[in-house]
Amino acid sequence: MRRRGTGSVGQPSGGGLLSTGAVVVRGRGPERRYLLLRAYRNWDFPKGLVEPGEDPLEAALREVAEETSLRDLRFPWGRAFRETGPYGRQGKVARYYLAESPAGAVHLPVSPELGRPEHDEWRWAPYEEARALLPPRLHPVLDWAHARSGTDPGEQAGKDGSA
Repeated sequence: MRRRGTGSVGQPSGGGLLSTGAVVVRGRGPERRYLLLRAYRNWDFPKGLVEPGEDPLEAALREVAEETSLRDLRFPWGRAFRETGPYGRQGKVARYYLAESPAGAVHLPVSPELGRPEHDEWRWAPYEEARALLPPRLHPVLDWAHARSGTDPGEQAGKDGSA
């Protein structure tokens, strides 16, 4: 796992397809919850493919809005990200930023391409529940987000240089 990528703007550090999204968190301390989405039997964070020429962070914001209707995300811990290892037949890499949402009302809009919502269910889950629902390939991402979101945002920015 990499904390920061070194690839070009729209590609993961190792090349291949790049998907971006966000680990969206609400609350602090024991009240902290993570937004999870379910498609069929698979739980994940909101994410999708980066379009040609699109900035990965902008793609992450677009995907979260398209999949959940959440639009006012904040990045108090900076713009650092965590990437998964390559997965699937095409070796896709998923890059996740850590975001905070002031709103909790999630709406799963109908995808124009599918004619139905992309996901079947959503929930704000505490850490232990999120870890139980997410696949093992996302555990390092959740652990990173949990550790990072449990710190004072100004303290983290000073440690790793993210703004």
